[in-house]
Amino acid sequence: MSQPTATESTYDIIFAGGGTTACVVAGRLAAADPSLKILIIESGKHTKDVPTHIQPARYLRNLHDAGETFTFHLTKPSKALDGRPCIIPTGKGVGGGSCVNFMMYTRASPSDYDDWENLANPGWGAKDLVPLANKAETYEPAAPNHGTSGPIKVTRTMQTEIAKHYLAVAAARDKERLSKDDTNDLLAESVNVYSRCCRYMSIDNGRRSDAAHHYLYNQSHNKNLEIIVHSRVKRVIFEGDRAVGVEYISHAPETADKNAVVTVHASRLVVVCGGAFGSPAILERSGIGASKILKAHDIMQVVDLPGVGENYNDHNLLLLPYHTADAENTMDDIWHGSAETIKTFEERWLSDTKEKGNMAHNGIEAGIKIRPNSTDLEVLGPTFTRRWNDFFANQPDKPVMWIGPISGYTGANALAKGRFYMMTYYTEYPASTGRTHIQSTDPYAPLDIDPGFLEKEEDLTVLRWAYKWSREMGRRMDSYRGEFALEHPQFDEGSEARCGTAEGPVGIDAPDIAYSKADDDAIDKFHRATVATTWHSLGTCPMKPRDQGGVVDAHLNVYGVKNLKVADLSIAPTNVGSNTYNSALVVGEKAALIIAEELGIKGV
Repeated sequence: MSQPTATESTYDIIFAGGGTTACVVAGRLAAADPSLKILIIESGKHTKDVPTHIQPARYLRNLHDAGETFTFHLTKPSKALDGRPCIIPTGKGVGGGSCVNFMMYTRASPSDYDDWENLANPGWGAKDLVPLANKAETYEPAAPNHGTSGPIKVTRTMQTEIAKHYLAVAAARDKERLSKDDTNDLLAESVNVYSRCCRYMSIDNGRRSDAAHHYLYNQSHNKNLEIIVHSRVKRVIFEGDRAVGVEYISHAPETADKNAVVTVHASRLVVVCGGAFGSPAILERSGIGASKILKAHDIMQVVDLPGVGENYNDHNLLLLPYHTADAENTMDDIWHGSAETIKTFEERWLSDTKEKGNMAHNGIEAGIKIRPNSTDLEVLGPTFTRRWNDFFANQPDKPVMWIGPISGYTGANALAKGRFYMMTYYTEYPASTGRTHIQSTDPYAPLDIDPGFLEKEEDLTVLRWAYKWSREMGRRMDSYRGEFALEHPQFDEGSEARCGTAEGPVGIDAPDIAYSKADDDAIDKFHRATVATTWHSLGTCPMKPRDQGGVVDAHLNVYGVKNLKVADLSIAPTNVGSNTYNSALVVGEKAALIIAEELGIKGV
């Protein structure tokens, strides 16, 4: 199944990238027709049975101790971010983001997929894609409107008290918004409702549930399914307008010449699965993109597609730390503890006991996909009004933010001592979008990325509201012992909003903090200086009409050429109001059906 280099010169299908969606597509096709010769070329490493990938609580260690686990993309400095660049990590390794993400199980709103279909993409609406979301999962324990026999396991157990404190405050403080056991049943009334959070993990063994192990590695017996790692695709090669293979460069330790370009051919199909940054870069290096980009790098144009690399979408994330009691059960010991401390948690996880302890958790156990009420809309003010009226008001299943606690400190500040929880919020549909393009024909060269974060004022406005709203929740929780002021807005001396430690929570009925104009300015300045990616990059090879900036059609074919598809979240024409792993699975399941039908493969 796995080789350091390709064993043959010609395959039926070549996948340029081995991330989440590639695992789903390749895995489904290989299982349905084991005679297919399939090659997956992945720039990262193997993740099979690697503890830092399969043990759920290790996800933060992966991010802090990146190694070969992430590609860190450095963006352009941005005026909207006070002149700073930002870093956007993307998963690297077989399974991509599914092996390193925070494991949050949230699903896109049905209207999100209907938006895709309405851009001339028949078969991509909720009626077609929701069944595929269920096909991919086994929801444990079983519940209505969820899958019961899919490869990816989802669980909704709860471990820490911090999430319970949050839900208790919600019940006492917010009488307008209800609570519900399951807000991922894809019903409109499940938005703007508090609930426990689920995670991608199996109850049976406490392991992360990722695409690599459940679609590919379980087929190690299939000698026609090959994966080569530590190799980066340089470009797709063409005969006329027909894609016939790819060139790649291996940087595997055993590779003697790390500049050598290797060519492999595909007799039936090339599928680009490099993600929101990798896929447009592969297309541009292959001669597919905007003329000015290709000319700048002396690349012979195959197709003029100016939409390649445009339409970059993400979610805008903030994680604000709050002190909690020393006796509180948090994830801090695993995330920041010594090797000896972590070993204790690992031993329990490895034991035969059903309860695997904190190593089987991600610390994200409650939250809300929130829509502002009339009072909130007054606070948000006229800057947000047009966005609300044009986009949200008539689509009740679209949330504005996700807001909830994380049981532990996710940052890296050495001055953060003790135990923490984070009040976390991210915008579900930022109005601002960005772009990404190549700067060289070298596949290892940095990309030219402008993420567009906060370029539109309404995105800044909604973050300001979310900070205030989440802080009022956070300071009423039994867990509360004040703010870690170094990672909050820096309010003036004497401001009522000034942050600091506390002996305990304020009362449920305590008045909200009154923020001055100077306080609002401090919040805005803080957000410009700290807002980050939510690791939810998508949209840069959008599936929409060519004359509207589209790159692929509804069958995922790249416009203007034959035998070339893109299958990953870069094809999403518009954003989704959720963590994106689930949508990556859905795109993979849909792509597998499309390819199987075209190639005459049954049983997918």
